[in-house]
Amino acid sequence: MASKHLAALAIFTILLPAVAMATEFTVGDDQGWTINFDYVAWAKDKVFHVGDKLVFKYTAGRHNVFKVNGTAFTNCTIPPANEALTTGNDVINWPPLEGSGIFVV
Repeated sequence: MASKHLAALAIFTILLPAVAMATEFTVGDDQGWTINFDYVAWAKDKVFHVGDKLVFKYTAGRHNVFKVNGTAFTNCTIPPANEALTTGNDVINWPPLEGSGIFVV
């Protein structure tokens, strides 16, 4: 019984720092999620880790966010409108579970 508690404590101790170190990135910093912005330059000096959060801030009704894979990005294929994130303050955990983590406005 004590060994089960010790094992649970060990796992908790190992995982806690990773969760505590998670960073929240506002995509585009002060400019937020918009058009005519160099997101490659924005991401260039950032290192993303499992558990980090990407926050997409924008004017709801004016912009949105779509998660796409590399093929859809290359072919400029936008998913159906009902797959859009539209709150103006969308949070996505990194890495996304599906696709390759490409987002389009």
